[in-house]
Amino acid sequence: MRKFFYGMLALLFLCVNGGASPFKGGMQKQRQIPPVNESAIVTLLSSLNLDQPGLAKVKASINDPRAAADELLRYYRSRDFVKHPVDRKGKPENGPGERELKIAEDALNHIFIGQSAYPPYFCGEDINWLTRPVPDREWVVQLNRMGFWQTMATVYKQTGDEKYAREWAYQLVDWTIKNPRDKAHEDSWRSIEAGIRGNGWTNLFQRFLDSPSFTVDVLVPFLNCFHEHAAFLMTKYSKGSNWALMEADGLAFIALTFPEFKESDKWVREAARRFNAEITNQVYSDGHQKELAMGYHMGCIGDFSSAYNMAVMNGRKDLFPGSYQETIQKMCEIPLKLGFPDGTNPAFSDAWSGNPGHLWRSLYSWGRKYNREDFLYVATEGKEGKKPGQTAFALETSGLYSMRSGWDKNAICLVLKCGPDGGWHCQPDNGTFEIYAGGRHLTPDGGSFIYSGDAEGRAWFRQTKVHQTLTLDGKNSAYAPKLLLWKPGNDLDILVVENASYPGLTHRRAVLFVDKKYFVIVDEATGNATGDADIHFQLAPGKTVTDSRMFSVRSDFPEGWNILIQTAAQKNMKIKEEEGQVSFVYTKKEPRPAFCFSIPKTNAEGVRFVTVVAPYEKKQPAVSAKLIGKPAMGSSHVELEVNYDGKKRKISYDL
Repeated sequence: MRKFFYGMLALLFLCVNGGASPFKGGMQKQRQIPPVNESAIVTLLSSLNLDQPGLAKVKASINDPRAAADELLRYYRSRDFVKHPVDRKGKPENGPGERELKIAEDALNHIFIGQSAYPPYFCGEDINWLTRPVPDREWVVQLNRMGFWQTMATVYKQTGDEKYAREWAYQLVDWTIKNPRDKAHEDSWRSIEAGIRGNGWTNLFQRFLDSPSFTVDVLVPFLNCFHEHAAFLMTKYSKGSNWALMEADGLAFIALTFPEFKESDKWVREAARRFNAEITNQVYSDGHQKELAMGYHMGCIGDFSSAYNMAVMNGRKDLFPGSYQETIQKMCEIPLKLGFPDGTNPAFSDAWSGNPGHLWRSLYSWGRKYNREDFLYVATEGKEGKKPGQTAFALETSGLYSMRSGWDKNAICLVLKCGPDGGWHCQPDNGTFEIYAGGRHLTPDGGSFIYSGDAEGRAWFRQTKVHQTLTLDGKNSAYAPKLLLWKPGNDLDILVVENASYPGLTHRRAVLFVDKKYFVIVDEATGNATGDADIHFQLAPGKTVTDSRMFSVRSDFPEGWNILIQTAAQKNMKIKEEEGQVSFVYTKKEPRPAFCFSIPKTNAEGVRFVTVVAPYEKKQPAVSAKLIGKPAMGSSHVELEVNYDGKKRKISYDL
């Protein structure tokens, strides 16, 4: 039943509720915001430096807290020295899109989006901010990021319709009342959600401040909540992970947006200190973020950049060294080096391929910012800029390598991973690769499927054997990578890596990209361990054709590009069909062809596979690869004879 759970969720609720959808509320009502009490105003005023320029009238009214709060609101509406990425006075160029309008309208009726892979859900007329309609914790924690509030704010600025500001103000105050920072509210006070709110809520402040609905009864709890967020984030520092960046980003935005707080300078200095430390701790010398998942890499670029840009806007560039921006620019090179020709990316670990072009949109922006002609060329498919000077890239510290036939949209591209343990978001899959050709992901990585709520499902996608690599008895491998050779060339790119995958067994994988057309892969399993040595392959969803006599499998798409995988026959080798699944969208998975070539390893001599992996369009090529001579297992010199449609060639590598 597990695999049907999420797909049947809405139907289940319909049955339970007698046909009433759980994802709908009633008509939007005008709800009342409770008047702020005097003690809350006093608390806020005590946290501010009332001797700052512009706050004289607030200080003069200190004995009448309500009057002081009124003066404070007037101060913020007239204040213009704080700069923010969201221009408070700016007018949007376009009206709301259909999707944005739907999200905003739903939010008026308390129909909220938590984790966006699930349907929006009605959280009650009396909102329950800890609503969890699915077992996945990601729903409730992401509910408390309130992305729908950002949409309400945008639609409000686009339409001027006060109903959005009025309802947002009610919901903001409601959240501050119902979510004290205690153990019972851990899902709403997880440190990354606090950091995301610390940044995002300053946007809301900019959007809604001039609204008639933004009264003292909103301002006071809002600013008190900002102060509580900053105080909380000062105590939370998740060193070495993307969490640390979101925590510091929220802290920086609160401090820079509200310099009136007595502790704002301390907050911003601490945020900058963390960013300066983490850009060294988290970013390898080759530019990749240490968690080795593209989505998190891109998110970290955003976090490193947003606080820096906010500081520069407000005259605080002194908080960051010159090397800070240099490192960010190096991070921005990663999508160019590892991205596929359609602007998607390998879905290694907890990454998702993304929609076509998503990498290129960022690359284009960075190309303008950093005056990078290579960025612009790739992002515009050659319409602007200058073509990159190479087609093969090695990120040696991260253990990520790419080879491509060119920079056109139909180019053949392989990206291989053999790197260190990237932590929770990483998978034990060293040696795995993805191949893209002719506009098609031919061997997509399986993805991650889900984070929580389905431990069995998450564990399945993390198995080594569901990746394009070698296993012993199907067990998960260790992270113990080593680069042996990287030698790109005009008509032959060579990569040789090793991974000490198991006690007593090392997997060496050599990948040779021949004539910018096809790949020859030599896999060796050496050491005294015994068991079944298998090399696994997974293809894109669709039909396949297997030739057991030739030890080959090919995809069988009626149009466009296909791929042929053929391993040289040898004694005792078998081809086995395996379970295959791929997840392109969070919580969703689908079957796909999967198989392995298997040889029993019975002694310390070792096992070797020689495989041709050939993307092709239209006619299937006649391909083969065989060793020349009898090189010992783990030999530093290997020669092969390859044949592609009658064209023979000798290739080799030397370590």
